[in-house]
Amino acid sequence: MRGSRLSFIVIVGLAVIVVLTVLIGRAISGFVVEFIADQSPTVRKPDNAIEVTFIYAPEFEKNLNVEEIIAEFNRAYVRGRDPLTGRALATGERPIWITGRSGSSGTVHEGIINAFIAPNNANVERPVLWSPSVRHWLALVNYQTGRRVFDVEGAPATALAPVVIAIWESRLNALRAKHGAEIGWEELLAVFDDPRGWNAYGLSGRPSVYYGHTDPRISSTALSTLMAEFYASARYVAGNRDVARLTLDHVNDERVQASVRRIENLIKHYSARTTEFIEYIAQGPDYLDFVALEENDLIFINLGKTQVQPPEKLVALYPKEGTFVHDHPFAIPNAPWVSEEQRRAAEVFTRYFLSPAVQQKVLAAGFRPANRDVPLGYPISPEVGVDPTQPKALLAVPDPAVIAAVQRSWQLVKKQADILLLVDTSGSMREDDKLRQAVEAMRVFLEDQPGKNNVGLMRFDSEVELMVPIGPLESNRERVLAAIDQLVARGNTALYDAVIAAVEHLQANSSPERIQAVLLLSDGQDTASQASLNQVVRAIQAARNSRTPILVIPIAYGRDADVNALNTIGRASDTKVQPGDAENIKKLLDVIGSYF
Repeated sequence: MRGSRLSFIVIVGLAVIVVLTVLIGRAISGFVVEFIADQSPTVRKPDNAIEVTFIYAPEFEKNLNVEEIIAEFNRAYVRGRDPLTGRALATGERPIWITGRSGSSGTVHEGIINAFIAPNNANVERPVLWSPSVRHWLALVNYQTGRRVFDVEGAPATALAPVVIAIWESRLNALRAKHGAEIGWEELLAVFDDPRGWNAYGLSGRPSVYYGHTDPRISSTALSTLMAEFYASARYVAGNRDVARLTLDHVNDERVQASVRRIENLIKHYSARTTEFIEYIAQGPDYLDFVALEENDLIFINLGKTQVQPPEKLVALYPKEGTFVHDHPFAIPNAPWVSEEQRRAAEVFTRYFLSPAVQQKVLAAGFRPANRDVPLGYPISPEVGVDPTQPKALLAVPDPAVIAAVQRSWQLVKKQADILLLVDTSGSMREDDKLRQAVEAMRVFLEDQPGKNNVGLMRFDSEVELMVPIGPLESNRERVLAAIDQLVARGNTALYDAVIAAVEHLQANSSPERIQAVLLLSDGQDTASQASLNQVVRAIQAARNSRTPILVIPIAYGRDADVNALNTIGRASDTKVQPGDAENIKKLLDVIGSYF
């Protein structure tokens, strides 16, 4: 009897030990999983995860570091926790995994349209969750596909950013001293119209006005800015400051278009994306007087996050005529590639993004929180150049057909360009196939140019030869193409003489109402010029006081290119030397083409 009882006790004891071992093992295992998930910069997607592909606007990548927010969300699920509540996942509850990347709003909008109407196109996008800078793009997808792909009004806003005119504090103070506190397009044009320019406002130096914005076909800031220009012009032309909503009649009115064109004539040059302009404008008032930016980008510059530290403070001008607020909506397409399970998962991530903890990060990055429970604070502050009480005048979002018409009108109202192709045909361009690469780049460039631009061709070796004078692209394209087919590499390199000759040709044959640019394709090794590099710099800088300075955009060919000389030439006209990379010709031409 005693032996049976003893055996029973032993068995029970062993069972308890086994249970405790299992429980402790699970606890240790859970601790290890959570420790690894917390410590590892990257975590592995669970095999049973619901995957949500997420495309967001570039400013989330640059300013907010959204990838870390995504990583924290994913890490919680790897630990077996709900990222919103911190509770353990229920039995059978599948984890969510967000895969994110950035993409320009205009380019992604085209890719989503193609997914519906041209699925074999090279640019096709099928996100489960999309956050463009502003919901204009959601409306355009619906309009251009003829489907209700997105719930335009129902997509939650996640980060607010008024579109502002970033202007140097000295210039805004000068404008207010003359015109009063409320400043808008009317006052900016007054500077442009005054023959003395900024000198009439007590500012010494360059009298001409330099303005910049990005491409409204791909940039949200540029699209909103162009619509704001149309709004301002419609009001002034009609003599009615109460135009409540922009219409097709306004956009198609030639008087309104002429007024917008007058604003666009302030342009020094365009740029494809805001990212480039942020680095450019940080150089100071010598480069640009004002530029259209999201408020968070201005904060980014003033907080010293650019490569170049600006010489004075940028401040936000909220135009008296009104502006738009970009709200970075989180939108889930009604599309066959989105399952109901993915939709619910995307909604969970949206709620996480709107949580106070994440919205504090949104605020720290210079955006205004969309969650009203998170109060405004630093850096939305006058000391960083912005006004938390502004904007006081907001523009109504037009109908999608009107937004599309504004985009289409850009080729009618934008500042056109006179472009002189200046190609090195010296003997050194034979090496490494440099001349053939330059010819190919010119061919592709000409194919992609808008018809209203003018173009010409100049070549140089020991001598400089104007092969095709500047003229309309429609009539000059074939002449230039035929001429570049005849190019032969020989002789020495009169680079400096050629750049001066190109500048002089533009000055004599180009209108001040047009962007003037020299596209210089060379390996940069001057061996035959009468002029010096300093004389080249002086010739370029002599045009800086004009309403349209001459841009010289150098493209360097070959591993032995004299990048120092080419970069000196580029800096003189506030451009940068670009590598003539045969493997990445599209990127090269995108950078170059964005100037025009």
